[in-house]
Amino acid sequence: MVQEIVGESLARRLVDWGVDTVFGLPGDGINGLMEGFRRCQDRLRFVLVHHEEAAAFMATGYAKATGRIGVCVATSGPGAIHLLNGLYDAKLDHTPVLAITGMQETSVLGSRYQQEVHTELLYQDVASYNLMVTNPQQMPGVVDIAIRDALAKRTVAHLTFPNDIQVAPAAEDPYRHVSPGKPPMSRSSLSRPPMPAAQPDLARAAEVLNAGRKVAMLVGIGARDARDEVLAVADALASPIVKTLSGKQVVPDDHPLTTGGLGLLGTRPSEELMEECDTLLMVGTSFPYAKYLPAPGQARTVQIDVDASQIGMRVPVEAPVNADARLALQQLRPMLRERTDRSFLSRYQAERDAWRSDMESLENPDRHPIAPQYLISRVDDAAADDAILTCDSGTIATWAARHWTIRGGREFYLSGNLATMAPGLPYAIAIQHANPGRQVIAFVGDGGFAMLMAEFLTAVRHELPIKVVINNNNSYGQILWEQIILGYPEYAVRHRQPEADFGAWARACGGYGAKVTESGALPDAIRAALAHPGPALIDCDVNPNEPPMPGKVRYDQAKHFTEAFLRGQPHKAATVATVVRDKINELRS
Repeated sequence: MVQEIVGESLARRLVDWGVDTVFGLPGDGINGLMEGFRRCQDRLRFVLVHHEEAAAFMATGYAKATGRIGVCVATSGPGAIHLLNGLYDAKLDHTPVLAITGMQETSVLGSRYQQEVHTELLYQDVASYNLMVTNPQQMPGVVDIAIRDALAKRTVAHLTFPNDIQVAPAAEDPYRHVSPGKPPMSRSSLSRPPMPAAQPDLARAAEVLNAGRKVAMLVGIGARDARDEVLAVADALASPIVKTLSGKQVVPDDHPLTTGGLGLLGTRPSEELMEECDTLLMVGTSFPYAKYLPAPGQARTVQIDVDASQIGMRVPVEAPVNADARLALQQLRPMLRERTDRSFLSRYQAERDAWRSDMESLENPDRHPIAPQYLISRVDDAAADDAILTCDSGTIATWAARHWTIRGGREFYLSGNLATMAPGLPYAIAIQHANPGRQVIAFVGDGGFAMLMAEFLTAVRHELPIKVVINNNNSYGQILWEQIILGYPEYAVRHRQPEADFGAWARACGGYGAKVTESGALPDAIRAALAHPGPALIDCDVNPNEPPMPGKVRYDQAKHFTEAFLRGQPHKAATVATVVRDKINELRS
């Protein structure tokens, strides 16, 4: 019999916790861990990636989509450093992820040995539980503690293993025990039943909501399992439902009660009703952009969140409710009076219909270069009703927020609070692993795709039928417009022509790839990509001068926009022509 080593003890304990997939990249700093994964390969799948940053994104996307813990692995030193961006994505979006890294053997620590980076110090901000394992006797108890901490707090945990500890016999007891304590003894279990609301909190919340005349609901990803309850409470209160970007999937976009998103990427009716409401019910969100929330003293606020530390972070909350969103809304619904006056809701439903008409007018196939709104509208039209869309940050998120329709069982994932570039492709790979029978589409920009484009090869090698749609404007579009909106001419945000042909890269990898430059070819290309049995990619050149206009243009934004043009903004003629054409299309609608 082969003696169990610490690396194998780790792998077995992951399996005990229900982990079936680990994302990572081998290295000499984790050879003992890799041997453990090899010994458990019949129960634990190791997904070999091309960049550790992608492994962390994959673990995060996997956890977001499944609700289970995501696991990523990297070698010591540079490999562990690469994980950080994806791990901060997990931390800021309250996603449970376990990061496992290597460390130089204990006998050389402190000698400035090659790749000696003390990741337990490097990770002290990103990880809630953070430990260097230095004794086989700590196993597997510390694995239980780390995973339980990540799941209970919905955050990142980190374990780093020196080389010699990884290959040590798991039963080895190398030191004399001089303390009254014992090594951690645990089980792979966590009890976390949904938390009901306290009755006094519910009574206070009902009092505030029943007194309101113009009630608005703002729902986030924390309400993802409470769709029916959100709709029932909104209907009783005659309240429009406004959604955060991460919470886009909570309520179908075509439901009559919702006015869509909020913020720079949101809708005009959502922004305007927030300026008018006298009562706000926040569910499962601590929406960070307080400028778009009711002004101080304007509205009384009720906030429901399972994490008490998130309540009252943005606005004063008169009725805090620390509870699971679904249970709290179920408890609250019988305490609410049915509204007979639905004029506030009706008015913003009419505003929403006008907004949707404006957005549809921008999905114009006759424009050249291709309008990004038209690109995502064709994806939206052709995708399955249970498709999962992953998205990068930047202008790409604006087009997805406004033109990707949540209906049926559709889902939507992006980097919410970190808003980092490049997670769309790794997310899609991880989510396809977790949902082999569903259509998974990555809607990404050329900038984000270029950062981690090697992971398309990962999809090919793992035979994952993901679909990648690239909104190629050959620039960092969001940064471009952010510079302008500050009143400065754009600088160093566009790549030199010509645009890359990422379709050729996809074909070189062994997948389906197509380059689209004319709108007439786009619908057939998208249908062909979606029908392809393996990985497929559409690289579509779009108008680089299409502005991601806010739902409601404010005076200072218009002023700075003008200042940028007066100070020498390049591409003025093309930009103005695009803005004018968009406005004409809206007026025609």
